[in-house]
Amino acid sequence: MVKIKVDKETCIGCNLCMSICPDVFGTDKDGKSEVLEDAKMEVTNDVIEAKNSCPVKAIIIEE
Repeated sequence: MVKIKVDKETCIGCNLCMSICPDVFGTDKDGKSEVLEDAKMEVTNDVIEAKNSCPVKAIIIEE
C-alpha cells in the first residue's frame, strides 16, 4: 500500500502542494501542509507534481 506523508520539520508552509493537489493536501493548525485524513492514497500525476514542486522536498511517497 502506498503512503503519502509530509515531513512537518522540513515543511515551510508555502502550500504549493495544496494548490496543485487540494484533494490530498491541506493545512494544519500550524500552517504546515498535511495529508488530508480522507485523501485516497493513490500516486496520481497531481501528487507527483506536488512532490516534485515542493521547494524543500518535504513530501514523501512510500510504496
